[in-house]
Amino acid sequence: MTERIVGIGAGASAVGGKELATEDMILNIGPQHPSTHGVLRLRLVLDGERISAAEPIVGYMHRGAEKLFEVRDYRQIIVLANRHDWLSAFANELGVVLAVERMLGMEVPVRAVWTRTLMAELNRVLSHLMFLGSYPLELGAITPLFYAFRERETLQAVMEEISGGRMHYMFNRVGGLKEEIPEGWTDRAARAVADVRRRLPDIEDLISGNEIFLARTVGVGVLAREQIMQYGVSGPIARASGVDLDLRRDEPYLAYGELPVKVVTRSAGDCHARFEVLLEQVKVSLDLADACLERLRELPPGPVNQRLPKVLKVPEGHTYAWTENPLGINGYYLVSRGEKTPWRMKLRSASFNNIQVLREMLPGNLVADMVAILGSMFFVVGDIDK
Repeated sequence: MTERIVGIGAGASAVGGKELATEDMILNIGPQHPSTHGVLRLRLVLDGERISAAEPIVGYMHRGAEKLFEVRDYRQIIVLANRHDWLSAFANELGVVLAVERMLGMEVPVRAVWTRTLMAELNRVLSHLMFLGSYPLELGAITPLFYAFRERETLQAVMEEISGGRMHYMFNRVGGLKEEIPEGWTDRAARAVADVRRRLPDIEDLISGNEIFLARTVGVGVLAREQIMQYGVSGPIARASGVDLDLRRDEPYLAYGELPVKVVTRSAGDCHARFEVLLEQVKVSLDLADACLERLRELPPGPVNQRLPKVLKVPEGHTYAWTENPLGINGYYLVSRGEKTPWRMKLRSASFNNIQVLREMLPGNLVADMVAILGSMFFVVGDIDK
């Protein structure tokens, strides 16, 4: 009798001088699983406890946002656009209004420019804090989440006061902002920024020297620079692998051309480096927010928006507006035929490109490290599926 050996599983030991016969196992993580941040499905091929192939399968949350853009006017599109990455609503709105304003040749009042820049940085801090709290939670540490949400609530209070919304701000308008900032708001925002900066070391001290956190993240899930270039990975994930790219500095928009934007990079490209970049970027954004607040105090009173016609039509043509969103490069390709709705509006979301590289990252790693790697990619499923 001959024995059929299908494959040698990782860790398979010899029994009676013969190796155990094993078969590769197909394992589905998701589409509904706590570690996938939502309805994302990962199809893994396992050789024992080690991943031999991985395929991210998306589309379980697809809402057809790009087609909905085509039957909404430019005011209504803002409502849809700020929801694909629900942690970065203000940043999502910016791309739409910047594209439309460029097509119209419209100049936005200076007070609106600096207020937009300020709110974009506060929104960036809010997004980063969510991941700074949730990532340790996925590795078994619950306490950092409470600290992160304490800081989020401090900033949410001033964001809600100025816009009326806690997550979907709807404060941008084509030509500026919805309304003037409330009296005394800049002082309250400055106090909130100072409080978050003062208490940020509480989160850092909890995690940075923790032996378990270091063991689960250092040298795990290394992403090479070549893979980043091939897949179009951007944002903190790319910068953690040494890609020195940030649109705020390299192709300035809003008021970033007048601000000292520090780009945080690391060279290791592992889970720990990605977490470090996120933490350092919070400090940079708080400094930028302070600079914006100082400039707003110096500016004389003036309008924060442009008067628009009742029916806004964009001239025929096309443009591409991209911004440095908290999770990476976010772009809107707008094509107009001179009507009140776009003929086509294509969204390039950061999370979609960032998650595709998992097929290159996961093979060779243990299943136990899959959660650590997945969490360090800092994605939002709505931003993948659109």
